[in-house]
Amino acid sequence: MQKFSFNRRLVIIIVCLIVSFALMTLSVAIRNKRSTPPLIQQFGNDIVGLADRVVALPANGLKGSVSSVSELLNTYQENQQLKKQVSELAQTKVRDQTLAKENKQLKKEVGLNSSLTDYSAISAAVITRTPSSWQNQVIINKGSSAGVIKNMPVMSGSGLIGRISEVNKTNSKVELITDNNDSANRFAVSITTKSGKTVNGVLSGFNADSGQITMNNITTKAKISKGDKVVTSGLGGVTPKGLYVGKVAKASGDDYGLSTKLYITPATDLSDLNIVTVAVTKQ
Repeated sequence: MQKFSFNRRLVIIIVCLIVSFALMTLSVAIRNKRSTPPLIQQFGNDIVGLADRVVALPANGLKGSVSSVSELLNTYQENQQLKKQVSELAQTKVRDQTLAKENKQLKKEVGLNSSLTDYSAISAAVITRTPSSWQNQVIINKGSSAGVIKNMPVMSGSGLIGRISEVNKTNSKVELITDNNDSANRFAVSITTKSGKTVNGVLSGFNADSGQITMNNITTKAKISKGDKVVTSGLGGVTPKGLYVGKVAKASGDDYGLSTKLYITPATDLSDLNIVTVAVTKQ
């Protein structure tokens, strides 16, 4: 009796397994043939999907908030760094421009100093230039304690700008070549023409409108052309020979055609003087 009961249960289990495999096979076959799953499977999938959305919604929201806060902090830090870099860049640019200007001036001074073969050089800085005497004089920060003596020529950039007119212990006054006062000490200069002839003369004044130095009463048959170089002649023994003054801008005759008036473009921008060189006679 017990053996029959056991066999009966075994048969029922086998039948259930067969039916289950059959239903699974039928379900797979139907799913492969249909574009949508069966209704029961759809209902199960919807329930599972809804549960996933309910669980994922706050998690995604929290994740998005954390990500937004992190991005905001990163943006703020990047903005602060960029502001700092912009500020440093502006400061660096200004500093580089200042250094470039000073370097350009110093390079000119170095080239100038090496050309004064008969003279040693004292470099100095312009410390005062008053509006009332802008075209007449400047004050430099070197005086008798540095070896500066009255009437020494003063250069800046690539050319002559004036001479020492007054010497103190620690500073000196420079009389510029643009000084139009009658008492100004004029420079003796010479011009070598393209044909090789030398024309001597004296600087006579300054034309503020054109920014050019003038030479009057030049009587010569030599043709003076635009671009001819003007240098100190050394006549009088006060200023050394060969210091560059500038170039001829134009030449014009007087009403009677007896003399020539020259207009000379200075070698140095006399409105912007910062560093100068005093030429000292070598002993």
